[in-house]
Amino acid sequence: MTQTMKAVRLHRYGEPEVLVYEDAPRPDPQAGELLIRVHAAGVNPVDWKTRSGRGVASRLPENPFPIIVGWDVSGVVEAVGEAVTGFKVGDAVYGMVRFPHLGSAYAEYVTAPAAHVAAKPRTLDHLHAAALPLAALTAWQSLIEAVNLAAGQRILIHAAAGGVGHLAVQLAKWKGAEVIGTGSGSSETFLRDLGVDHFINYQTTRFEEVAREVDVVFDPLAGETRECSWQVLKKGGVLVSILRDLSAETAAAYGVQAKYVFVDPHAAQLAEIAALVDAGQLRPVIDAVFPLQDAAEAHRRGQQGHTHGKMVLQVVG
Repeated sequence: MTQTMKAVRLHRYGEPEVLVYEDAPRPDPQAGELLIRVHAAGVNPVDWKTRSGRGVASRLPENPFPIIVGWDVSGVVEAVGEAVTGFKVGDAVYGMVRFPHLGSAYAEYVTAPAAHVAAKPRTLDHLHAAALPLAALTAWQSLIEAVNLAAGQRILIHAAAGGVGHLAVQLAKWKGAEVIGTGSGSSETFLRDLGVDHFINYQTTRFEEVAREVDVVFDPLAGETRECSWQVLKKGGVLVSILRDLSAETAAAYGVQAKYVFVDPHAAQLAEIAALVDAGQLRPVIDAVFPLQDAAEAHRRGQQGHTHGKMVLQVVG
C-alpha cells in the first residue's frame, strides 16, 4: 500500500489559491537519491512564477498535474538509495533539488539526487538553512564563478535587500569588494548592517546619476534598471544578470562584458557556502515564516515585493 504525506500541490496554473494542502503519495528514493524528511522549504520567485504557468512551467509536459513546486529544502535523511555514498540516515542536509525540473519541495518528504545536497550548516536551524540554497548558489555562481570578484573592486548590487541580493552583498564583502546597494528607503538600515558601503534609495535617487566607474553590476531585475546600468560600468567592466535577453551588442557598444547566469544545483558549492556560514561570514535573513499549509499566503506576500531576505515554509513544527 502506497504511503502518503502532506504536500501543497496544484492541479492547474493560476493565482495563489490554486495551491492546495492535501494528501499525496510519498516518494521513494531511486539509485543515487536520498529521501529527505523536509523540516523547512524556502520560497523563491521561481515558485510563484511556475505556479502561474511561467517559470519552469515551459519545461513540463502539457498536462503535468498534480505537481508540487519548490526547490529549496532543509531536513533529515530518511532513507538512502542504492549507490549513494557520503550520506546516512539521520544526517541533516540542505539543498536545491532537481532545478530547473520539478523539485517538489512543498511537502513532508522529497527525494533528491545526492549530488544536489550537502550537509546543513551546523550553526543554522532548518528554517534558516532552507533560506539559503537557490539564492546563495545564484549569488555564488554569479559573483564568484562568473565574475571572479576581487578585493578592491566596486560592485553595484540591485535589489540588494532581496533574497539573492542580501546574500550577494555578504559574498561581495567577504571577497573584499566595495559594495553599492540599491533598495527602497526602508531597506537602508538593513543593508548597512549587512555591510553595504554606499546605499542608493531608488525611490528618491536615480542610481545612474551617482554610481560611476563600477567594475561589476549584479542585475536581478532587467528592464529599465539594466538599460541604465551599462553606463555606470567602467571600460572592461561586467554586467552579470540572472535574467535572460542580455544584449551582446549593447555590451560591446559600452566596451563592457555581459554574462548570464542560470543557477545549477552544486553540492560542492553548497558545502563551501555552509563553511562560510559556520565561520560567521554569511547569514541568511528570514523575512517571514509560514506553515506549509499557508503556502498561498507566502506567495501573496512574495509577489508584493519589498521583502528583506527570504520567506520560508515550516514543515516540521
